[in-house]
Amino acid sequence: QVQLVESGGGLVQAGGSLRLSCAASGRTFSNYNMGWFRQAPGKERTFVAAISWRGRTIRYADSVKGRFTISRDNPKNTMYLQMNSLKPEDTAVYYCAADRTTIATMPSAYDVWGQGTQVTVSS
Repeated sequence: QVQLVESGGGLVQAGGSLRLSCAASGRTFSNYNMGWFRQAPGKERTFVAAISWRGRTIRYADSVKGRFTISRDNPKNTMYLQMNSLKPEDTAVYYCAADRTTIATMPSAYDVWGQGTQVTVSS
C-alpha cells in the first residue's frame, strides 16, 4: 500500500498562511482518493478536506470553506493543503490519509495515514 509523509506545518500568526504537503510512496498514488484531517489536543480527529483520485471531486469542512484549498499533483505523488486566513482554532496536528474506494469525510473510511504535522496559529 501507499506510504504517506506530511510536511509544511509550523507556527504562524492569525491571518497568515501555510501550505501543507503530503508525499506518497509505494503503490500508485493516482489510484487513491486522499483526505486531510486534523486533531486538536483532547479532541477527536476531524475532517478538513478530501479530493478524488483524479481531482474532479473535492469536499471541505464548513469551517475551512473559502480559506483552505486542497489539490494534488499525481505525477509528483503529492497532495497539498493551502491554508489562508488562519485562525487560532485551526491549531492542530494535521494528517493526510488515503483510501482506494471512497472520498469520505469519516476518518474510519481511510486505511492509510501519515504521521502528522503540527500547525499552531497564534492570536
